[in-house]
Amino acid sequence: MPTAAPHKTAGAFFEAYLRELRAMGNRSEYTIRNYRGDIGHFLAWCDEQSFDPLGMTRATFRAYLGTLRERSIVAASITRRTSTIHGFYRYLLREGVTGKDLLYGIALPKRPQRLPKVMDPALIDALLATPPSSTPQGLRDRAILELLYGGGLRVSEVVGLDAGQLNLDYGEAMVRGKGAKERVVVFGVPAIRALENYLYSGRPALATGATGALFLNRLGTRLTVRSVQTMIKRYATLAGIPTDVHPHLLRHSFATHMLDGGADLRVVQDLLGHSSATTTQIYTHVSQARQAEVSAAAWEKIAEQALDGQRRKRKIPV
Repeated sequence: MPTAAPHKTAGAFFEAYLRELRAMGNRSEYTIRNYRGDIGHFLAWCDEQSFDPLGMTRATFRAYLGTLRERSIVAASITRRTSTIHGFYRYLLREGVTGKDLLYGIALPKRPQRLPKVMDPALIDALLATPPSSTPQGLRDRAILELLYGGGLRVSEVVGLDAGQLNLDYGEAMVRGKGAKERVVVFGVPAIRALENYLYSGRPALATGATGALFLNRLGTRLTVRSVQTMIKRYATLAGIPTDVHPHLLRHSFATHMLDGGADLRVVQDLLGHSSATTTQIYTHVSQARQAEVSAAAWEKIAEQALDGQRRKRKIPV
């Protein structure tokens, strides 16, 4: 990675761009850190190569992309960096720093399609049954797992929930997703029951002060994303699940199992909070792949049974 300081003038606009993103309030600090790292690395590379970022050409930018490929940066990361840096140049155009979009026409590298992993329903059941119902933390954790799987929520949406955002009579919650977009999510009876048990028997024991946060830690404050990630891995280990279980795996499983059950793609898109059906479409491929595996296994079993029958009929030793 280049170590030179970013171009002085471009660096000042870069900092102003980050301040604008923070002021808009629709990007997390994690996203801001990614923006700082991606654009900062690019500006440092420009300094190292004696290129003026404010006079960037497409040929020069393609040279930068070539450098990333030489360093074996994966296509998905190159695509993200290209998109992030292009956003910075669109900002420069809006501010009148440049007279045109200097990266207009730059094609994003094609990302290889990787199908999301999905948990088998039996493993989901084992995971959900692991938290103890005898402790406030156990009741809380069961409610979290039920929401992540039963509602398809992102972990950030779960920990960001306030108690007042729930409507257990209808099995609904108002959540704030990516880009600060609000949507209504629905969940079934298992999640409703788990939330009721937590609200009436678990949360009061954890609450130490006035807070609207739904899920509380042992100090009575809002639970963090990292805490939920750690909690899920712990329960997966206890349940003997040989998979790297994380919150988004439950969301992937929710979407795929919904489609397996015949849910309409548009409905699943709305429940997940995807702005484009293209994003949700990936789960149809997962569902189809799962169905193909089941079909292949069934035919293999039928063929094996037929072969066994022929062996018995001809008295051929196995």
